[in-house]
Amino acid sequence: MSNTRNQKISNGELLAAVDMGSNSFHLVVARYEHGELRVIDRLRDSVRMAAGLRADGSLDDARRDRALACLARFGQRLSGLPAERVRAVATNTVRRLAVPGTFLVPAEEALGHAIEVVSGREEARLIYLGVAHGIPESSERRLVIDIGGGSTEFIIGQRFEALEKESLQMGCVASTMRFFDDGKLSAKRWQRAQDEIAVELQQFAADYRAHGWSETIGSSGTAKAIGNVAQACGWSDTGISRTALEKIRDALLDAGSIDKIRLPGLAEDRVGVFAGGVAILEAAFDALDIRQMRVCETAMREGLLYDMVGRAEHRDPRTASIAALAQRYGVDRAHAARVEATAHALFDSIAQDWQLGRDERDWLAWAAHIHEIGLAIAHSQHHVHGAYIVENSDLAGFARHEQIVLAIILRCHRRKPDQSIIDIAPERLRRSTARVTALLRLAVLLQRARKPEPLPQLTLKLDDKTLQLRLPEAWLDAHPLTRTDLDQERDYLKHLDIKLQVKAGEKLAA
Repeated sequence: MSNTRNQKISNGELLAAVDMGSNSFHLVVARYEHGELRVIDRLRDSVRMAAGLRADGSLDDARRDRALACLARFGQRLSGLPAERVRAVATNTVRRLAVPGTFLVPAEEALGHAIEVVSGREEARLIYLGVAHGIPESSERRLVIDIGGGSTEFIIGQRFEALEKESLQMGCVASTMRFFDDGKLSAKRWQRAQDEIAVELQQFAADYRAHGWSETIGSSGTAKAIGNVAQACGWSDTGISRTALEKIRDALLDAGSIDKIRLPGLAEDRVGVFAGGVAILEAAFDALDIRQMRVCETAMREGLLYDMVGRAEHRDPRTASIAALAQRYGVDRAHAARVEATAHALFDSIAQDWQLGRDERDWLAWAAHIHEIGLAIAHSQHHVHGAYIVENSDLAGFARHEQIVLAIILRCHRRKPDQSIIDIAPERLRRSTARVTALLRLAVLLQRARKPEPLPQLTLKLDDKTLQLRLPEAWLDAHPLTRTDLDQERDYLKHLDIKLQVKAGEKLAA
């Protein structure tokens, strides 16, 4: 892992984002200039991953090969860019794979960069961030609707903050396949689509209407395609009106089948998934009582770029998510701060020998902050409860693998750790996950007294694959419980393939 991630971005540096959507893959490269991002290159490919998703959660070979070929082309464009300035994100289709690793491992190899899988609500946050930077700033609330290939996101936001986020399992590719699988378009099928989509929208439509908004904005390819048709046909002066949407629907039904759709302004690569997208948007207009929608040019890929800038400028939403979690579950903040300070002292001693970087330091800080959230449920097995909370919460800013790693660290931070739990992490992160877990375990152990008394100077070093912890012999003699705990910890850490030795002064303890 790189030590430069989250460091300040220099003027003139290049940043890149890869959006692996269920319909299209996008690459955008931007130059950071005087606090702003200037896009200098874009690449797009209609991979249509969602069309290759089988019922058993596997991906057909043709779509897999097309996706990997696209990522290889993107990888060539990204050649030379440092890893810390590239973010690649996969969305709904990869989320739904039964064994994501079978695709992600060759995908990362083809791209040459790590790929994050984000939750639907995190996708929504990133979409809103991209949209908010692509339109004039306003203090008014806005509703953003992003119809992707496999999912649709609905966000109410204000300025640059997403206030309400929902992600539904329906997109232009998936809905076209679901309602018009043989290509036939009829009023009866259309009504069925409206009815079934409306049921999904009922989950949150009333709450959204109660919150209210002043402007509705559509982002990504489907909204752009519908807007282009509306203008090309002269059915709307700007954006997408309710009347224009109804006329587009009627034109689709008049065509009678997908292969007969001929609409001005509709790109050829959009024809095959256009009906599903229009059906979703019409149902959304009805459920949310929308009369007019503005179309925005920016979306999640731009949101990724601005999120990278925010992290570098210490506006990381992940930090805010951890703080909110700690507050919600009544964490003893003073104790958590002492554990974090101890953990970081240990980290700084061993980071170079153990090849730990900025990412792992962040994991350790987050884990230290919330390692006791499970106490809000019960003291018994509180590490298990805490891990469950982390794994199953919506944490803004976190990719799926980051939540999994954080949950693993919490699950293994006390009692006998289980290597099989460590193995749940992506293979490339297992060793660093085990090492961060060990550092948190030692920090919690050394702070077991829960008192604000200073610890002696802590030193960790690696000696022929053995982790050596040096503590003053007089201090260990004055803390017999800690000495006993450390004796036991040597046995526990063997389960993480870590050999621990404790040096008391010049004499090796045990």
